[in-house]
Amino acid sequence: MSPQAQGHLAMLSFSALVAGSFALGSMAAPQIAPVALNAVRFVIAGALLALVAGISGKVTRQSLRAPWRYGVLGGLMIAYFVLMFEGLKFAAPVSMSAVFTLTPLMAAGFGWFLVGQRMTRRMVLALGVGATGALWVIFRGDLGTLFRQGIGRGEAVYFIGCAAHAFYAPLVRRLNRGEPALVFTLWTNLAGTALLLVIGAPEIIATDWAVLPGIVWLTIVYTAVAATAITFVLLQYAALRLPAAKVMAYTYLTPSWVILWQMALGKGLPPAMILVGVAMTCLALVLLLKQD
Repeated sequence: MSPQAQGHLAMLSFSALVAGSFALGSMAAPQIAPVALNAVRFVIAGALLALVAGISGKVTRQSLRAPWRYGVLGGLMIAYFVLMFEGLKFAAPVSMSAVFTLTPLMAAGFGWFLVGQRMTRRMVLALGVGATGALWVIFRGDLGTLFRQGIGRGEAVYFIGCAAHAFYAPLVRRLNRGEPALVFTLWTNLAGTALLLVIGAPEIIATDWAVLPGIVWLTIVYTAVAATAITFVLLQYAALRLPAAKVMAYTYLTPSWVILWQMALGKGLPPAMILVGVAMTCLALVLLLKQD
């Protein structure tokens, strides 16, 4: 399998795992402060990554050159995750996942600015189709709602987080100095964990951990293992093999995965009009991945 094919497979897995965060997170978000939830999940993910990285023998003193890099990347990732759970307090998971599909457009711009990655006409078309599909889902097929009511609070908060996520992908390529994806992920996660523990100390102390419902703990474990440790590695692995816009192209699959997650959790199908927008995001993925 070619390096490019490995990158595509990594991002396919990434999109499925990320979708689970929306489905489970929407059920847990009202029960706990976003900073507190993410602090615990980052600690768990950091322990897992440290164990795996230690066994691999790839952690070296050289990987700690310019440690500020990990602080910058870790800050971007905790901004994304905290704002995601804050947004889930106010918006439906399918709508939130549609906001997530706007990240390829932002990633393409950041990729051009940071590492000179340029877009073809097909990529511009794909990003336009994907953005239109995302807006269709967010406003449930009635774009007139955009002008009457504006963007909801949850979607607006999460959009800021998605901008941080989009900036992260090309920045990995810019800041990586040959470190293996696993090691680079470990230091990024630990830097993010330290920031969360400092910033979120009041919320962590104020949380009554003994009375939290089971869905919160399930969400913490899932997001720590699947949506943090594993997806961190997948994203960095793919970012070193694919252009930033194509890495983030797989976010277009997220609404489809979220719908499947919602069905599995007994939430049923969304209205048929929303599925039109979901189909447009899938078309955007095909256009972005098609070879010129």
